[in-house]
Amino acid sequence: MLRIVLSAFLSLSALLALPTAAHARLQCVTYARSVSDVQISGNARDWWGNAAGVYARGQQPSEGAVLAFRGTQAMPYGHVAVVSKIIDARHVLIDHANWSGPGLVERGVMAVDVSEAGDWSNVRVWYGPSRSLGIRQSPTFGFIYPAGSVGGASKLARR
Repeated sequence: MLRIVLSAFLSLSALLALPTAAHARLQCVTYARSVSDVQISGNARDWWGNAAGVYARGQQPSEGAVLAFRGTQAMPYGHVAVVSKIIDARHVLIDHANWSGPGLVERGVMAVDVSEAGDWSNVRVWYGPSRSLGIRQSPTFGFIYPAGSVGGASKLARR
């Protein structure tokens, strides 16, 4: 019994030591809505289309913007992540859920633009289990910008 408790404690301690993991378990859509000023419903793959005429969209990262991923065979419902920091033109940090593990929330993880055109249409994202960028390239639509995000404060900046 002591061995089981010790093993559980060590596993929990290892998880708590990870600086990028929060402990809530959410889907990416629920998480993105809760930490950004982009309030869209539907599956992640539908956010880009649902944002048309409601939010500005584009190919350049901006803090507080939502990066919308296309649906693929590996992720049929798509994915959404919130940009928390711009490192340079091809590297950003994102906050998202349900990528490295079911329902796992990760904050401040790397996303890299690997598109030939430098337009963020294809990215690689930090994958926790490998402790490195994932090997899979994931196609995206682009960024959905919160209303009034130019010069305005977003939820991300206030938390």
